[in-house]
Amino acid sequence: MTTDLSNAQEWRGCTVMDRSGDKIGKLDEIYLDQQTGRPEWALVNTGMFGARSTFVPLSGASQASDNVIVEWDKARVKDAPNIDADGQLSQEEEAQLYRHYGLDYSQGGDAGTGDYDGDTGRDLGQDTSGPNTDDAMTRSEEELHVGKTEQQRGRVRLKKYVVTEQVQQTVPVQKEVARVEREPISEGNVDQALDGPAISDEEHEMVLSEEQPVVEKRAVPKERVRLDKDVVTDERQVSEEVRKEQIDADGDVER
Repeated sequence: MTTDLSNAQEWRGCTVMDRSGDKIGKLDEIYLDQQTGRPEWALVNTGMFGARSTFVPLSGASQASDNVIVEWDKARVKDAPNIDADGQLSQEEEAQLYRHYGLDYSQGGDAGTGDYDGDTGRDLGQDTSGPNTDDAMTRSEEELHVGKTEQQRGRVRLKKYVVTEQVQQTVPVQKEVARVEREPISEGNVDQALDGPAISDEEHEMVLSEEQPVVEKRAVPKERVRLDKDVVTDERQVSEEVRKEQIDADGDVER
């Protein structure tokens, strides 16, 4: 582990962690103190997909392997003021950061303002009289970088319950019906006809039968039902305000 900030420019891309070992984000840039040229602020990409950039003081920071350990806990960094990473920190912005992290700040003291050159890491002047100002200025624009996150949108469950319905079926049934048959006396039946008294009361009985429907119920498997899911693709529009710089020339300039 090293506490030397002289190689802080090499920390770009390292994982920034607090003293408790909680990951804060990826170190994107180093901001230098304009007056001393020393590394003063780390610009750290935080939030989901690194969508937010947060300034973290490098005071007391150290490097351990591919990680940079800072003095500030993750919650303090998360609540830091939201300041645009536009290449320089104004005195007002830096004073706001100092107050948030509980550091002493003097408007005209050693704090200075932290500016950086993204390619060389050198501090740049803020106006035409600055010590390192070159003969050009950079025009920047904000661009939207839209990511996607997956979240639960609902639950689906199968539930089985019993309902009752009336079912009717037509069933053919048979029944016996008595039929009276009359036949004349003939040689073939005369003996049976004369068997018995000549005149008497007599009664004959016949049993009649019929079919009755018999209902029986039994459970019969009909089908198997399961849950599955498909992925469908929709298109959604996102809208956000972005800023861009415009550069106009004043004076006697050929346009």
